[in-house]
Amino acid sequence: MVANVSRRGFLGAAATTGLGLLSGCGASSQQAASSVKTAKLDPSNPTNIGVWHYYNGSQQAAFDDLVNEFNTNAGKEKGIYVEAQSLGSVSDLEAAISDSLAGVVGSSDLPTIFFSYSDTAYTVQQAGKLAEVGQYFTADELSAYVEGYLKEGYLLDDDKLYLLPVAKSTETFMINVTDWEPFAAATGATFEDLATTEGVTKVAQSYHEWSGGRAFYGRDSMSNYFIIGMRQMGAELFDAADGKVTLNLDRDKVRRLWDNYYVPYVNGWFKAAGKFRSDDVKTGEILAYTGSTASATYFPDQVTPDSDTATTIGYKVLAAPIMEGGERVCVQQGAGMCVSASDDEHEYAAVEFLKWFSEPENNLRFVCQSSYLPVLKEANTVEALDAAIKNNGLKVSDKTYDTLSLVMSSIEQETFYAAGCFENGSAARKVLDYNLSDKAAADRAAIEQAIAGGASAADAVAPYVTDDAFSSWFTVFKTALESAIAGSK
Repeated sequence: MVANVSRRGFLGAAATTGLGLLSGCGASSQQAASSVKTAKLDPSNPTNIGVWHYYNGSQQAAFDDLVNEFNTNAGKEKGIYVEAQSLGSVSDLEAAISDSLAGVVGSSDLPTIFFSYSDTAYTVQQAGKLAEVGQYFTADELSAYVEGYLKEGYLLDDDKLYLLPVAKSTETFMINVTDWEPFAAATGATFEDLATTEGVTKVAQSYHEWSGGRAFYGRDSMSNYFIIGMRQMGAELFDAADGKVTLNLDRDKVRRLWDNYYVPYVNGWFKAAGKFRSDDVKTGEILAYTGSTASATYFPDQVTPDSDTATTIGYKVLAAPIMEGGERVCVQQGAGMCVSASDDEHEYAAVEFLKWFSEPENNLRFVCQSSYLPVLKEANTVEALDAAIKNNGLKVSDKTYDTLSLVMSSIEQETFYAAGCFENGSAARKVLDYNLSDKAAADRAAIEQAIAGGASAADAVAPYVTDDAFSSWFTVFKTALESAIAGSK
């Protein structure tokens, strides 16, 4: 499900501020070669380009519409025909890529183009199966991209571009305002209280007490929480360069993350019940969550706690909370497109399609339907968004528009960050995604059982939130991360 693509790992290396100063993996200043590589195509005998992606629903429909338009117009003129295939999910796509690389019986060859995150792209590149797409661009063409987005594609310190951005995302905070308003009126809680991670924890505790035990909040990506939370506090969890990494696991900073996820979770203030937190809002398990901008389309219009009850709700989109006193750092995420190493004809044709897809008018038409962010600088403004909607007669949901305009209106003031790619990066991020969240869920279940058996909530929770409990978990967590990075089984 693309809406929760935020769960995945993140690309790039160093974080800086502003549209042209986002994070990236690899070289610090890249320019296209003086001579741009091309190939001769024949419109009477089109070059077929296969694409593997993970889009579903409205996002797949929007992508398919653009592919069809390309094939009918620009592709027909150039001699390029694109065939797109959704493999279902990010994990399904990664599995297909991995099987292809390993030569698993029954697996398919890599298509000409496939969506990929940096860690997967790094693995494919190390196998010698990625084309260097930078050689097909002029310096002016590359300079039109948001610099940080482009930097993500420089997987090594060799000035070679392997991963091209086509649509990006960050995180926002979405809330069911219909159920928020009576709570806010009764307690004095404000949206400003939700600007920090610690503020969300305090509000969640207050809501739990006011509502008679209901959870308030959840989040989709725990790897985002760790990586961006650490960066907001001035630390780089994964200090990656040229495919290698140094783990910086500051104990005090990790304790702050523990205190603002695990502690509220085991107390019942936070919750994760369904597959995604938008599901939990729909079933009334929580009021609010932090998730990808691409999840905006999945925020429900109704709360349906059971099959017989449905209540229409309103929403509000806010900036993602940051660690109290920390830097205004936001995640930069979203898969890019890789081109398989083949012959000049297919590589060139693939890049021609990707250039067309990235053009502001085309890219904005896609992001308006998907809640992603465009990749060229000139397209990342509310004015450009409004013009694309008007000029193309697009029907854009209010949630999508509010999400995109919120990010675009403040993008110059934000610092966007993406952790660097490195060997075994995917395994390390899985530790971040599941280690603490799985423990929190299991421990909360044990606490609820103790309460059901007659223990008070305070007594049931107490053993789980001590200094010793944190120390014990931290040791396990650190070992798991180090083993993942080392590639240990």
